[in-house]
Amino acid sequence: MAKAATTPTTLPDPGRALERDFVRVVKTIRPSVVQISTTTGLGSGVIYDTKGDIVTNAHVVGNATRFTVALSNGRRLTGRLIGVFTPDDLAVIRVSPAKGLKAARFGNSSALHIGDMVLAIGNPLGLSSSVTDGIVSFNGRDVSEGNGVVLADLVQTSAAINPGNSGGALVDLSSQVIGIPTLGATDGVSAAAGIGFAIPSNTVKLIANQLIASGKVTAAGRAALGINGATAISFAGEAIGVAVTAVQPSGSVDKAGIVVGDLITAINGTATPEYTELEAVLARLKPGGRATVSITRADGTQYQVGVLLEDLVSS
Repeated sequence: MAKAATTPTTLPDPGRALERDFVRVVKTIRPSVVQISTTTGLGSGVIYDTKGDIVTNAHVVGNATRFTVALSNGRRLTGRLIGVFTPDDLAVIRVSPAKGLKAARFGNSSALHIGDMVLAIGNPLGLSSSVTDGIVSFNGRDVSEGNGVVLADLVQTSAAINPGNSGGALVDLSSQVIGIPTLGATDGVSAAAGIGFAIPSNTVKLIANQLIASGKVTAAGRAALGINGATAISFAGEAIGVAVTAVQPSGSVDKAGIVVGDLITAINGTATPEYTELEAVLARLKPGGRATVSITRADGTQYQVGVLLEDLVSS
């Protein structure tokens, strides 16, 4: 008996399917990513709501209070500053008129997995609506941004993050913003390829909602001591701790007996020779918990004191 003819089965091409996903995501999110220009430079932003609020990086707005905002379709709007929260490098500006704006959807950054595919969309080097792709390389990285600022719980990605990408969108394949790109790693001289960082969307939502409501942040979900401080340098030129330069009156540190002139040398046994190290330790702690602070007094006396950690707020 002759065998019946069979029709060849065409297997789906996974590469083409992924390509279609990328195209769909870019079409969805591109209208929500804007270019922000100041008198000193430019960066990116993401339309947060239909009222005209746009979230971006604090370092993108700098000291400016007025902005020119260009949409992906070329439309230009005037923006004004709503609020800035430097510890998380976030800011909100508002444009007018807000008619016709497409707000992005912000996802749950806590649900990310290492290996998830992501796209970074922004305006690197002024090249509007540029897109790079990569994966989530790590979720929950603490990174120093300089000037004593330590960014907490960052999303690390292999998607290229270049100057001008700051404040743009890191999106997943569901077209949800899961981070705001903020900086790329360097080796001290040049950019380190494939290592970029984004502020997680959960942090963005927490901070942006407060800035929109009142222009300031009263509950960042990050630990603080309630002091001002500066790195103390020995006569030999070595960093030896954080000198307390101001204490919040009636705060937990004040109640614990820490005073101006004290030197903080460790928190929970982790040395804090520089202010950046102190901020890095606090970035891994939560408000409401207790920490053991190691102190050296001006007379050389050393002691430890328990401190109730406060919530980091706008200065």
